Amino acid sequence: MRLLCAVALGSAIAVQATSGAEARAEGALKIEQASAKMAESIMQEWPKAVITTENRPPNWGYEEGVLLDGMAAQWHTTANGDEFRYIKAAVDKYVNDDGAIKSYHADAHSLDEIEMGRSLLLVYRVTQQPKYYKAAKYVQEQLALQPRTASGGYWHKQIYPNQMWLDGAYMAEPFRAEYAVTFQQPDDFNDIAKQLLLMDQHMRDVRTGLLRHGWDESKQMKWADPKTGLSPEAWGRAMGWYAMALVDVLDWFPPDHPDRPELIRALNRTAKAIVAYQDKKTGLWWQVMDKGSRPGNFTEASASSMFVYALAKGVRMSYLPQADLAPARRGWSAIQATFVKTAADGRTFLEGTVKVGGLGGSPYRSGTFDYYIGEKTRTNDAKGVGAFLLAGSEMAQVSTEALGQGKTVMVDAWFNSQTRKNAAGQTELFHYKWDDDANSGFAFFGRAFQRYGMKLASLKSAPTVANLKQAQVYILASPDIPAKNPNPHYMDKASGEAIESWVKAGGILILMQNDKTNSEFDHFNTMSERFGVHFNAVLRNTVENNNWAQGTVMIPEGTGVFQYPHKAYLKEISTITPSKPAKSILIDKGDVLMAVSKVGKGTVYAVVDPWIYNEYVDRRNKLPLDFDGFDAAIDLAGWAVRQAK
Repeated sequence: MRLLCAVALGSAIAVQATSGAEARAEGALKIEQASAKMAESIMQEWPKAVITTENRPPNWGYEEGVLLDGMAAQWHTTANGDEFRYIKAAVDKYVNDDGAIKSYHADAHSLDEIEMGRSLLLVYRVTQQPKYYKAAKYVQEQLALQPRTASGGYWHKQIYPNQMWLDGAYMAEPFRAEYAVTFQQPDDFNDIAKQLLLMDQHMRDVRTGLLRHGWDESKQMKWADPKTGLSPEAWGRAMGWYAMALVDVLDWFPPDHPDRPELIRALNRTAKAIVAYQDKKTGLWWQVMDKGSRPGNFTEASASSMFVYALAKGVRMSYLPQADLAPARRGWSAIQATFVKTAADGRTFLEGTVKVGGLGGSPYRSGTFDYYIGEKTRTNDAKGVGAFLLAGSEMAQVSTEALGQGKTVMVDAWFNSQTRKNAAGQTELFHYKWDDDANSGFAFFGRAFQRYGMKLASLKSAPTVANLKQAQVYILASPDIPAKNPNPHYMDKASGEAIESWVKAGGILILMQNDKTNSEFDHFNTMSERFGVHFNAVLRNTVENNNWAQGTVMIPEGTGVFQYPHKAYLKEISTITPSKPAKSILIDKGDVLMAVSKVGKGTVYAVVDPWIYNEYVDRRNKLPLDFDGFDAAIDLAGWAVRQAK
C-alpha cells in the first residue's frame, strides 16, 4: 500500500495507509504530504489560528483570512476534517451568536477587513447556521459604504483616497463572488468584473505586461507617476494577489456572463507576464519582479507560492494553457527547496515572506525599488503560509488534471429537485448537488471530478438528446418522492429514450438509487431497465446507534470500475436485480449492490445508494477514519473520466 492522504487522528494529523492508497501517483503523494505536513504544523503551533508572529491579540484581518483560505483548499483536496474544524474554531472566536463580529474595524473602510468573510461563507455553507450568514451579510454591507474612485474602483482604504491597490482584488472580489452565488445576487458580477478589469486596464505596464502595485486615479500622491498615476514598481506579492483573485473569482462567475471571457483574457495576460519573469536560475520570483539582476533584490516565498497556485489552478480549470504547468512545477520544487525548513520536533515552517508592502502612509512608503527591498522577511508569516497551502493543494492535483480537460460531468437537478430555504429566506436546490457543501451535498464528489480537469454542470430540466450532448458523464441520484418533494418529476418515456440514445452514442451514465423510504422506484426503473438494471424497493443496511459495521461494504480491487479496494459506508440502501446486458460487480451477503452495463458505445454504472455525499466523505463528521469514501469518489471519477469519449 502507498501512503494516500493526511487524515485526522486524534488531535494530530497522520498520513494514513488506506485501501485506496494506490489511486494517486507517487509524485502527487509527495506534494500532498508537503502541504499536509505544513498544515499539521501550523495547527499545532497556532491553535484556533491565534497567530503568534503577528505579535498582537487575535484580531479580525486578512492575514488570518489568507491562512484559512489555505486550510480550506487543503481540506477540499485531502478531506482532512481537522482542517475544517480549525477554520470553524478560528471563525468562532470572532462571531457572536447574533452574528456580530468582534474586532471588525468598520470605520476604516478597508478592503483588508473583507477578506476573512470567505471563511464565514465556507462555515455557513457547510453548517447552514444563520449566525454565519448574518456575519457575512454584515461584511457584504460594508462594501456599499466603501469609497470609490471617479471611475468606480474601490479605494483600498479610507486613508488611501482615490487609490486602487492590487491587494484589494483578492481582499474583496472572491468574497463578493461567492456571496453573490450563495445569496442569489447575480447583478453583483457586473461590478466584480469592473473592479478587476479596471486594474487590468489601468495598472498594467504595456512594456513588461506586469501590473504595478498601486494606481492613484487623481495622480496626486507623491509616489504616483504624474501622467499615469501608477506606482513605480511591480511588486511580487501585489501581482500574486491579483492573479489569485482572478482564478478564485472565476470559480463563481456565471458561465454566460459577458465579462467572463475578458476576465480569462486578463488572467492569460497576467500569467504570461508571471512566466516571463520567473527566475531562470532558481525557479522562484523576485520581490521586485522585473529587476532580478539588481543588487539587493531577493526571491520571495509568498509571491512565488501565489504564482504557483494561480498557474496550476488556471490550467486545471482550463483558463490557462497546459504549457503554464511547467513553470508551476518548477516553482513549487524551488519553494520547497529554498523556503521550507524542518525543526527538530519534525514540524515544518516557511521562511522568506515579506511582512508588509504598501504605498504612502506614515512612515512614508515610496513604492520604489529601494523601499521594497528594504522590507524585512519573516518565518511563518500567515499570508505566506496560506499561499503555500493554496499552492500545495493545487500541485497535489497536477498528475491527473489533464485527463478530463474538455469534458463535462452533469448532475441531475430535475428528478431530484428538492429545495430548502437558505438563511436569507431564499429558495435553493440542495441534496446531491455540486454546490451543496452541507452534509447532503455532492461538493466533494464534484471536487473529485475537478481533480481530473472536468467541468461541473447541473441539468435543471428533463433530459433531452440536445441537452445531454453538453456532457460526457451524467449522474442521477435518488429520484424524489412526495415525502421529499411535494412536486416530484417522475421518469417518463421521453426522458428514458433520450438517456438511452445518449448512452448508446457514448455517454457514461451513473445511477445512484436509495432505499424505499427515500426514493422513487417504479418510474425510475422504466429507464434503468433499458440497461438491464432493476432496483429493488427494499431497505437494507440500517445502522443503529453508530454501529458502523452495519453499513460497511468492502469494495474489492479489480471490479472494472474501482481500480483499488475501498472500505465503503452504505447506509440504508436498496438492491439490484441485473439482467443482460448488465453484470454485477459487487455482491454483498448475496445481494447485488453494484452493476455495470455496456450499451452501444456507452457504459452505465449502477449503485444502490448515493453513498459518496459529503456527510460520509468530508471527514468532519463521526464516521471512523478507516472508511475511505473520498478516495473511492476519486477512484470512481477517474473511471468515468477514462471511459468518457
